[in-house]
Amino acid sequence: MTFTRRDFIKGSVLLSGSLLFPSSLLAKQRKEGEWVPAYEMLERAGKLAQRVEKAYALFEKCQLCPRMCGVSRQKGEKGFCRAPLKPVIFSHHPHFGEEMSVVGQNGSGTIFFSNCNLRCIFCQNWPIAHEGRGKEVRDEDLADMMLHLQKIGCHNVNLVTPTHVMPNILNATRIAFKKGLYIPLFYNTSGYERVEVLKILDGIVDIYKPDVKYMDSDKAGKYSAGASDYPEIVKKAVLEMQRQVGVHQMDRQGIALRGVMIRHLVMPNGVAGTEKFVKWVADNLPKNTYVNIMAQYRVEYKAFEHPEIARGITTQEFMEAMDWAQKYGLTNLDPQSKALWNFYQQRRSG
Repeated sequence: MTFTRRDFIKGSVLLSGSLLFPSSLLAKQRKEGEWVPAYEMLERAGKLAQRVEKAYALFEKCQLCPRMCGVSRQKGEKGFCRAPLKPVIFSHHPHFGEEMSVVGQNGSGTIFFSNCNLRCIFCQNWPIAHEGRGKEVRDEDLADMMLHLQKIGCHNVNLVTPTHVMPNILNATRIAFKKGLYIPLFYNTSGYERVEVLKILDGIVDIYKPDVKYMDSDKAGKYSAGASDYPEIVKKAVLEMQRQVGVHQMDRQGIALRGVMIRHLVMPNGVAGTEKFVKWVADNLPKNTYVNIMAQYRVEYKAFEHPEIARGITTQEFMEAMDWAQKYGLTNLDPQSKALWNFYQQRRSG
């Protein structure tokens, strides 16, 4: 079958016998071997619509996250996260506060989803995550946001706190793809994810960035609304993400295209279990797994009510965390964290 320039301009054309693809994507004329987003390949295989349907079925008796509330979001019931059936979005815009490889020159195309399935008491975004501030939108509107972020030059679609709206995201991604979406899909999560649900995302998500917040169940239960199973849940989740997308990969300009990027926030008084975290990564993942050991902890929301976490971290606590990463052989630490570490090392030695 031969297509003319007019076929591309008119809109969609038929490929592979039965699949419709947008002219804007076909007209991109990718070179052989050029990177393509995971969701495109799944749509070409005729499987993306099936994944959307499977994901939406989880709303009938919600089991999207380890809380397993079982409420019918299709009927308007709300579970622990307090999220309705439609996604609630606080904002969407280029974001420059992420890791360098996802920010690039034009920013990460960030969509902040309201509500949360973890609700930490030290949450820095508590008006969004706890109070659910934002606007309820249709999946079609979410797709348009994705396309707008691509249009203004963002390097990826960065989905912040996506777990409880995963079915909406999948549907919106398919809608947006048919209209020309082609940048990486970036799943930016707390790490409190069911492996069974992550498997629905296999072949759709390009970049995963899970937090690994705690390695101790008592701390997780105390500071994240009773989620004492968090350490075991997040370990299994990260291993599944690694299976799906592998290690961090960039293009020639240093922009992330695929892979796992792990964040770990150092907390005061060893609450996050940083040495255990670093050792677990070294023992269970490739040593070149991208790890961002973060020094940005600050006292937010209700953290001031708990003396153990009612202060910022010390320089020594951050240095100790980075020293552990070196001790256990991690080779792909976040460049900004490494620069801060080097700065403090120079001050310490001289």
